[in-house]
Amino acid sequence: MLLKIINILTLVASILLLASLSAEIIYSRALARFSDIYAMAMLGVCIIFIVDFFALMFHSSHPWRFLLRNSVVLLLSIPYHSLAEWLGYDAGHAVQMAMSGIVMLRAVMALYITLRWLIARRTTRLLWAYIATVAVCTYFAALFFYEYEAPVNSAVQGFGDALWWACMNMTTVGAEIFPITAIGKVICVILPIIGMAMFPVFTVYVTSLYEPSGRGTGVAQRDENQNKEQ
Repeated sequence: MLLKIINILTLVASILLLASLSAEIIYSRALARFSDIYAMAMLGVCIIFIVDFFALMFHSSHPWRFLLRNSVVLLLSIPYHSLAEWLGYDAGHAVQMAMSGIVMLRAVMALYITLRWLIARRTTRLLWAYIATVAVCTYFAALFFYEYEAPVNSAVQGFGDALWWACMNMTTVGAEIFPITAIGKVICVILPIIGMAMFPVFTVYVTSLYEPSGRGTGVAQRDENQNKEQ
């Protein structure tokens, strides 16, 4: 029961992190600097992630092996921004960008937790899992692209441009917005790969809707013909 409660809190924290990060990126253009409200929300989320990690670790049959295998999750759950502020550490530009990258990776972890929950609740429907995965991946690719490209790329005038760019790249069509930053270029390469990997899933799903009925009809018709011959 305790683990279930912690898992629910972790899911809520993941959704809170994704929602607050979206608002912070869309409405604030201070790269690698966050508002006080978002910093407090991120601190609470990190605490919940850490509690969840150690709860799972202590309930594992091999705690130290669990710690080693999931050490990256623990490192991403540490609230580096809050620790730097409490210690009075004046981080330089490179350190701020590194901590901003950790925030993005933490968001990816929260995205995985949320997607896993959505898909687990819709396991009997492959279409729902497909729609959730494509929609969420497209949205957050646009969010990360907007975060890094908007300050330096004149073609990105708003979040709508970034979202349109992500949709076009997910469908492998491409857009007339070309990335400038390294992060933008990486996303520009990864997004079409995800699209090419995901769209066949939809084709398989649609095909599976018709194959069983067609197959079943053919078998029934063949049996009926054999009975007539006999």
